Amino acid sequence: MSTEEFPLPYQAEFYIKNMNVEEMLASEVLGDFLGAVKNVWQPERLNAINITSALDRGGRVPLPINDLKEGVYVMVGADVQFSSCLREVETPQNQLRCSQEMEPVISCDKKFRAQFNIDWCKISLVDITKVVPVHSNRPDPGTGVLPDIGEYNPPSESLKSRDYFADFLITLAVPSAVATVLFIILGYSMCCRREGVEKRNMQTPDIQLVHHSSIQKSTKELRGMSKNREISWPLSTLPVFHPVSGEVVPPIHPDNYETTSMPLMQTQTNLQNQIQIPQQQTSGKWYS
Repeated sequence: MSTEEFPLPYQAEFYIKNMNVEEMLASEVLGDFLGAVKNVWQPERLNAINITSALDRGGRVPLPINDLKEGVYVMVGADVQFSSCLREVETPQNQLRCSQEMEPVISCDKKFRAQFNIDWCKISLVDITKVVPVHSNRPDPGTGVLPDIGEYNPPSESLKSRDYFADFLITLAVPSAVATVLFIILGYSMCCRREGVEKRNMQTPDIQLVHHSSIQKSTKELRGMSKNREISWPLSTLPVFHPVSGEVVPPIHPDNYETTSMPLMQTQTNLQNQIQIPQQQTSGKWYS
């Protein structure tokens, strides 16, 4: 029935946490709920206006444990003012408890608790007689056929030509000029502002230059030896003076050895076999 023929100006929406929408649509369950509301409200006419699942209001799907329900919103309408029990939700004490996520104290909750677990913080009381109606001016729908305005006339071919030279200069010439200037500045900074090797050597101490030069020579010599093992031995293996007797000691690596399989450095044992340092006995004679 239309609302004009069956007016229910006072509407209350309840949130029932222990019900699903399929269970609430059953006539027995809905009749029990309307009977409990009628005992609290005591109207002459009471009817269910809307039943909505909590999932359609942004609720979450419950876990399949402990027989959890998705919840349901039930809106009922009546022709009399709200009862004092329903008005208890609007008291400051209960509003404070709801803001702290605590259960409000409702005197008529025991009439629902046996079968319906109602969340009183989510109850909504609406008085339609005090709601200001909002009317929107909708345009009258037409027939859907465009009016006949004659044949289509395309634009004339005699259009004015446009000069794109200025746009070309702004788009290409200006960025190219800026890039050229930056390239010149970078080239001058990297090529023309270098100190050079001579100025670096003048500012470097002589002892450091000599040390660096000796390292370079040794490096070149080792690299040459790694390429060809048949070349002459390095300066470090030439004959030297013995530290005790003063005699000239032969090279560590004689020329008759095979140089291709000989390591660059000898072990301490091989060195003792090749060079025997004379030892002084108690009688004052030297033995080698």
